[in-house]
Amino acid sequence: MTSNRRVVVIGGGLAGLRCAARLATGGTAAVTVLGEEPHAPYNRVLLAEILAGRYDPEVTALPDPGPALRRGVRAVRVDRGDRTVHCDDGAVLGYDTLVLATGSNPVLPPLRGLFEPDGRELPEGVHAFRTMDDCLALSAAVRPGVRAVVIGGGLLGVSAARALAARGAQVVLAQQAERLMERQLDADASALLHTHLTALGVEIHTECRVRGLTKTADSSAGAGTRVTGVELADGYRLDADLVVLACGVRPRTGLARAAGLDVRKGVVVDDRLRTSDPRIHAVGDCAEHDGRVYGLAGAALEQADAVAAFLTGAGDPADPSPYTGTRALTRLTLTSGGDGPLDLAAFGEATPLPGDDVIRLADATRRTYRKVVVRGDRLVGGVLLGELSTVGALARSWEDGEALTDFSHLLTDDGGS
Repeated sequence: MTSNRRVVVIGGGLAGLRCAARLATGGTAAVTVLGEEPHAPYNRVLLAEILAGRYDPEVTALPDPGPALRRGVRAVRVDRGDRTVHCDDGAVLGYDTLVLATGSNPVLPPLRGLFEPDGRELPEGVHAFRTMDDCLALSAAVRPGVRAVVIGGGLLGVSAARALAARGAQVVLAQQAERLMERQLDADASALLHTHLTALGVEIHTECRVRGLTKTADSSAGAGTRVTGVELADGYRLDADLVVLACGVRPRTGLARAAGLDVRKGVVVDDRLRTSDPRIHAVGDCAEHDGRVYGLAGAALEQADAVAAFLTGAGDPADPSPYTGTRALTRLTLTSGGDGPLDLAAFGEATPLPGDDVIRLADATRRTYRKVVVRGDRLVGGVLLGELSTVGALARSWEDGEALTDFSHLLTDDGGS
């Protein structure tokens, strides 16, 4: 890639900035990053820590690429014929290579009363939890004793619930599935998480479907309304001053779809993260590789590195498949007052298949739980709660995929040494 090659990156989040930084390091391209949010770049993974009051927003800052980043500028159209990106401020940027790092949007469930009849504005007191603006708005609204209902018991909902509880809110967590974080945790680990959140004062309802919201006229919001409660499908009503929508995310594919690129769940990419147009790549939450959309920071960074290596020639030119997928590790720390923190990690396939071997170690007194799933002579997944000293060794064994003869030492406290 020559030094005058123009690369436009759409998206100023973790994946977009990582890709731009890697390209800029080699000085092999003129890189422009379009960041829709006006804030300085930040790590979205740490938003719950801001909401909990543990971090100031500045602590979550990502390295600023300087003039290469155009803040508060949204790409509205990609013209593949002219190889240009049209922006909402009227600018038209030409590109030789385009990288889509558009991320994802929060899923807004089809709840009765969620939107005002004449628009798409949420009622006062109802918040998504995806951006820095979402986080700051929630932080301004929460106070000790406020009644908060979190809809969704996945990773995002659990993080939001414990953050609100740390701020003194009366928190109710409504989860449609039968257990918390059902995608990452098995039943035993989820039960421990349930116990920990309950100790923080969080009231948890599982197998609970939310039907709608109740509202009242809000004089402070002009002609708008304010949420007063959450209606469940069984007719039960939860009083609420705040409602947090933590129902997952959906890849942002509007630009790609309008440009005629192949889109399924996400923007479809090959093993070099190229879309159906070889001049356009996609990375991060918006990309679908081999039928999978990851939605995790680790995958976003790996994909950004792979694209940069391909564009700069830093990888092996003889290797036609520089990216073959990411083995994702989920980590979460749940803090509390007197009950102490609870560390959590999950990776791979935590639910065994017929014929798999399962090794478990549990200590109710120390509130620790460790489980690994072994298929043949290989580690295929695991869950750890309460003590993560061995997670490094376990993750390395899982990622390497090498045959091992003894897994039990990986679960003991000296397994990570």
